Amino acid sequence: MSSTIRCDIVSAEAEIFQGEATLVVATGELGELGIAPRHAPLITRLKPGKVVVTQPDGSVLDFAIGGGILEVQPQVVTILADTAIRADDIDEAKVRAAKEEAERILAGRGEAMEVAEAQAKLAESLAQLQALERLRKNLKH
Repeated sequence: MSSTIRCDIVSAEAEIFQGEATLVVATGELGELGIAPRHAPLITRLKPGKVVVTQPDGSVLDFAIGGGILEVQPQVVTILADTAIRADDIDEAKVRAAKEEAERILAGRGEAMEVAEAQAKLAESLAQLQALERLRKNLKH
């Protein structure tokens, strides 16, 4: 019996992560999912939020995604994300500016298309800021 599962996280721009994991946690449409080795096959949509990968050595990698699809097969869990970034690579000033811009558009209630884009950008920005907070908390321990 294998005690790990391969995890691939891919965005439209690049492969973000490929490696072994003992646990993968992601935010599905109906709540958080925990994927461990030997998990039943599954396909589900993901909401903007976090993906946390626990590696065999116990270290934890934190990612922020802008939504996507999660697929579980017997030997691999694949996350096809609209956007994905490692918590280590997040530019906090840029994310905060994007969050403020999205909030400004939503407060002004612009055109329907602009509002939908602003809501998506706000959700993505919040996911990235939460990933930064989790990273900082883990570094303190």
